[in-house]
Amino acid sequence: MTIQDILQLLPAELLTPGTRLDTQVHNACGSDMMSDVLAFVKNQAVLLTGLNNPQVVRTADMMDMVCIVFVRGKRPSPEVLELAEQRGIAVLATQRTMFSACGILYQAGLRGGGGHD
Repeated sequence: MTIQDILQLLPAELLTPGTRLDTQVHNACGSDMMSDVLAFVKNQAVLLTGLNNPQVVRTADMMDMVCIVFVRGKRPSPEVLELAEQRGIAVLATQRTMFSACGILYQAGLRGGGGHD
């Protein structure tokens, strides 16, 4: 699956137009608690979250994620978008809830990667 596929499946809006949409992703996680992302997430390429602050981008960057999807219609600030662009992280926004977005991506083949899908 690619970031472009995620854009179409959710549907979502690309908020960082300079990022590559052909990047392959195989795993994802959904969380509003960045401490859980840091403690439990391994090899995840996509982060789905409703938390809207720069720490989300810093966490995604530390975990080598390539895409952040803001759920529930959340719109990140220009500061968050600039930070993501600097780090080469695609940022998407969808009106879907986290539960719904995760379910759609799981049904399309994206997995959690922790062996506890």
